[in-house]
Amino acid sequence: MACRNPQLGKLRGHKRQSLLEATQKELEKVRASVTAGRLQGQDNIGVRVGRVLNKYKVAKHFSFTIQAASFEFCILQDQVAAEAALDGLYVIRTGVAKPQMSAAEAVRSYKALTDVERAFRCMKTVDLKVRPIHHRLADRVRAHIFLCMLAYYVDWHMREAWREVLFADEDIAAKANRDPVAPAERSAAALRKVATRTLNNGAVVHSFRTLLEDLSTIVSNTCRTQRSAPDSPTFQILTTPTTTQHHALELLRTIAV
Repeated sequence: MACRNPQLGKLRGHKRQSLLEATQKELEKVRASVTAGRLQGQDNIGVRVGRVLNKYKVAKHFSFTIQAASFEFCILQDQVAAEAALDGLYVIRTGVAKPQMSAAEAVRSYKALTDVERAFRCMKTVDLKVRPIHHRLADRVRAHIFLCMLAYYVDWHMREAWREVLFADEDIAAKANRDPVAPAERSAAALRKVATRTLNNGAVVHSFRTLLEDLSTIVSNTCRTQRSAPDSPTFQILTTPTTTQHHALELLRTIAV
């Protein structure tokens, strides 16, 4: 599938033009130095030109003429125009047959790889921190990785269940049916949560981490009546959840696997 993203094309065009202008400005300085006699010799001129080209990386769009006492350059406008015609275009190739996956679904599936990258980042660095692995036997290493995968599976289900109380976007249907090429945009409800940091009921919006920290204040206390003997029976009392904690726990009960 050949895809075209106009916003991406505009961004790349602007970046290329900025690099061309910056390169041209520096090359003008080199030419002025050569004309004034401050810079002479093909080798010396070539070194100065090479520094400029290595800095901005657009040498393919320039033509140069370097002599012992002269230096000229020009921008290859036809080549620039040919590249600009491809701005915003990219190709996605899949071995899945068209009856099984439409072009739009293929592009959405490709973009969904960001979820895979997010999962690896969660496992390796942010949350689960799979390393270091202090095992040497192969079966123990596999068991370690397997437990981390199970932990991420639980993590994912919790995040999905808690979408309405987190900063996450709740409009999943729009995500599944939006233009696959256009840049992703958050729903109005998600933007409102970010701007106000409150839910419709006035409760504070949490991140996944802060919600876990809030829930960690629910504890089980082992108690004994006052002035009782040291060996008298004990009983357990759970901390009474707040409204936010109770709602979060109720949402976890909706998880079905």
